[in-house]
Amino acid sequence: MSTNISTSASFTTEQKEYLQGFFAGVAMRGQGAFAGQTSSGLITNDPTAVAPEEMVFNTPVADLCKEERWKHEQNPFEIWDKLIDYAARNEPPTESDRFRIKYFGMFHVAPAQDSFMLRLRVPGGILSTDHMRGLATMAEQWGSGRADLTTRSNLQIREFEPKNIINVLSTLQKLGLTSRGAGADNIRNITASPITGLDPQELLDVAPLAEAMQFYISNSRDMYELPRKFNVAFDNGGAISVLADTNDIGFTAVRVGEGRSVPAGVYFRVLLCGITGHRQFASDSGILLRPDQAVAVAAAMIRVFGEHGDRTDRKKARLKYLVDRWGVERFIAETEKKLVFPLIHVAADECEPRGPIDRAGHIGIHPQSQPGMHYIGVTVPVGRLPVDQMRAIAEIADTYGSGELRLTVWQNLLIPNIPTSSLRAAEQALQAAGLECHAGTVLSGTVACTGNKGCKFAATDTKTHAISIAKLLDQRFPKESANGIDQPVNLHVTGCNHSCAQHYIGDIGLMGVKVGGEEGYQVVVGGGADQDQGVARELIPAIRFSELGPKLESLFVAYTARREPGESFLSFTRRHEIVQLQSYCNASEAN
Repeated sequence: MSTNISTSASFTTEQKEYLQGFFAGVAMRGQGAFAGQTSSGLITNDPTAVAPEEMVFNTPVADLCKEERWKHEQNPFEIWDKLIDYAARNEPPTESDRFRIKYFGMFHVAPAQDSFMLRLRVPGGILSTDHMRGLATMAEQWGSGRADLTTRSNLQIREFEPKNIINVLSTLQKLGLTSRGAGADNIRNITASPITGLDPQELLDVAPLAEAMQFYISNSRDMYELPRKFNVAFDNGGAISVLADTNDIGFTAVRVGEGRSVPAGVYFRVLLCGITGHRQFASDSGILLRPDQAVAVAAAMIRVFGEHGDRTDRKKARLKYLVDRWGVERFIAETEKKLVFPLIHVAADECEPRGPIDRAGHIGIHPQSQPGMHYIGVTVPVGRLPVDQMRAIAEIADTYGSGELRLTVWQNLLIPNIPTSSLRAAEQALQAAGLECHAGTVLSGTVACTGNKGCKFAATDTKTHAISIAKLLDQRFPKESANGIDQPVNLHVTGCNHSCAQHYIGDIGLMGVKVGGEEGYQVVVGGGADQDQGVARELIPAIRFSELGPKLESLFVAYTARREPGESFLSFTRRHEIVQLQSYCNASEAN
């Protein structure tokens, strides 16, 4: 555009100067009239005076939820100086720093306990005996004198005073362990089949993949920039489940036979969007991966979630809600954009069916794939492990095993690599330490969240109540008796609707509620995962804990009297209408 103005006498000198400037401005900006707002709130006609709106992952800062604003204001990993200050003053953190400190795996759990809880990262649930001894010393010296095994094959230690948080984190590093990213909006502990590498039935040893996933997370800053927590699991396709279908991403090993659309071999199916607290299992995405592609695909999917997940509403920030909004096809397409290799779409029915899952495989003595070697599944009721037993287990694993321990999603642990000749001595050593490798049918499948003794959200003392109910049923219906419970029963006890103990997947699920000011539970039945996948149905909306035992006892009287040959409690509850099961609970007397 020319900016030369005619010197016609119809224009005054002042008008000529104005028009000259006007057209020069238009030429420079490439547009006509403009109106915008400056950072001070004034209206301007100059585009260069308008500050661009600050964005965080495509979201205006003004729209962020408070946790996202806290992260934006200060990177959680840049508050080490604050941690030192809190420790020096032995004071709890501010609200915003309480959130940021979770990035170090430290949780200030007031008002339930005016102290910190430490959560580790134990990829694949594999620990050494040196790790266990070091953690026992930490728990004894600064904490509660015990560890709590969790439903993510992990370990927590509680009751650290603020003055000891630096001691705890420094000592953890010296042990070669980490808690970095174990809380808040991060990828939770990477789980793997607990007997992977030992399992005669497995298709693939997935421990190296869990470890590789953790190494990648540890060395990738953007893996710590998620809008909400994220769960990843690797299942070896073997005898013990890792509950892959309860994870945001579950990689499940499968075998493809000859004559299919892909070469025969072992692959992974990719499951997406498990969030059982919201009554949703992860579903098959239609993708088949070579094992060497799994970690790369996980990284790509997590990046897509990080870039596009909701940062305005915490209740809608999990992967499920992004996929609900987009659909699976778009999510997969966005993932592919971040990969140098294409994703293969193969129907699930091209894969061979999975072998049987041993629901009791995490308890007792079992042969390994290595000739003459066994693992022992140790009972740790609701995951409580005092320091003397931590040390005893380490000593037993060193003396009779290979110095290795395996944690499980069932809140217990395994001691692997024990020769046949040492099994009896190892079992006796466990008994001398007050531990067992055998348990009642219900107790061996019981898990419980922290409960109101250590969590502000919980309405009930879940761990105490879970053990009480499990022992009641095991004692009333011993598996050796004619009317005994002779098949595994999973009891999941959670303190609130966050469902950390995944009550919707239990044969019996209990969720803590208040009933007339007393501790009580909602009762659901018939839940399961993997080949038994299904969301439990509500049996009792709310009942005082003091009244719950007789109701369940009556239900099991009906089960043991009316079951079909070989019928499990799960199958029994699923073939009956809820009204009929309620009538069994309400029987006037437990015979």
